[in-house]
Amino acid sequence: MKKLNALMQGIFAFTLAILLFGTSTGITAEARTLNALNKNDVGIGNILNPTDVTEISEEDVAKAQDVASAINSQPEEADEEEEDEEEDNSKLVMANVSQVMNIRVSPEDDAEKLGVLYKDCGGKIIEQKDGWTKLESGDLVGWAKDDYLLFGEEAEELAQDVGVQLVSSKEDALRIRKEADEDAEVLGVITNHGFVEMIEDIGNGWISVDYNDETGYVQAEYVETDFRIDEGETMAAIKAREEAEAKRKAEEAAKKAKLTKNTGAVAAGADEARLLAALIYCEAGNQPYEGKVAVGAVVMNRVKSGAYANTISGVIYASGQFTPALNGSVDRVYAGNVPDSCIQAANAALAGETNVGGCTHFRRAGGHDGIVIGAHVFW
Repeated sequence: MKKLNALMQGIFAFTLAILLFGTSTGITAEARTLNALNKNDVGIGNILNPTDVTEISEEDVAKAQDVASAINSQPEEADEEEEDEEEDNSKLVMANVSQVMNIRVSPEDDAEKLGVLYKDCGGKIIEQKDGWTKLESGDLVGWAKDDYLLFGEEAEELAQDVGVQLVSSKEDALRIRKEADEDAEVLGVITNHGFVEMIEDIGNGWISVDYNDETGYVQAEYVETDFRIDEGETMAAIKAREEAEAKRKAEEAAKKAKLTKNTGAVAAGADEARLLAALIYCEAGNQPYEGKVAVGAVVMNRVKSGAYANTISGVIYASGQFTPALNGSVDRVYAGNVPDSCIQAANAALAGETNVGGCTHFRRAGGHDGIVIGAHVFW
């Protein structure tokens, strides 16, 4: 390859010499003197190609120096890029554990723990010493035992297996198309802060990507790709994550406690309890038990609100409220067999149980904001 590059340089130099000076340029000087003016692999003597003519101008020398410099810089830059790539690959390190490994402040078993690498996480080698490797993985920098790491080809193979190729937009917003066509339907948009997972470069100026489990297409010229592997986690990040999770759970528990706070029992006869159970069956017979209780709670919340009738039958048969009551379905169920789960849910609602707080409405999920239970949303 190097011999071929040298041959190409020579051809390029000869062509430039003809273009710059013509075939009969008047130049006299010894080639060794001209080559001494430039220490690159291709000297200006190679460019000027002196003959037995009498004079070389300073302008000619300057032009030749520029051409020689340009020729010699190209292969060096290419070699540097190849060396950088090889160096990056040689620095790759991957965790070789089934769950998690510790990263420490110094290469000692009892040293302070700085963070962890999880299974399939990787990083970059910084230093190696006495069976330990100092590595960088995201924000985590510290020492890990070589016994739990993979290096070289093994690390590269694992990285290729578990890593992902991500696609991010160079623009403020880039449309993801349903087909590899500028006029195709738009599935979504990648912003300049977002990214999606790459499937493949299909080779015609388009890249296929995974967008919400659906294959989409983006134009290659407007995106950047980046191969990533999972990174380690510092102890500070672990603590912050655990605190955030604890806060979230506490808020959910408080919200649930508010939604499920007993609203007080309501005395009702057997016929009203059965009527409520019949309505629950008509509205939520195919829903989980929680959904049945929620429908019963809505009826009882209305009974207690003062904005509706103060009896169960009055609420159920109110004009324009519950369709099954208006079309006769509730009456037919009431007169027939009411499932035990609906009777249980009705009794729970009569006892003041609720899982939707004070909600007084519900409908099929998707048509309103609120508390979603099963196929219904409550508000």
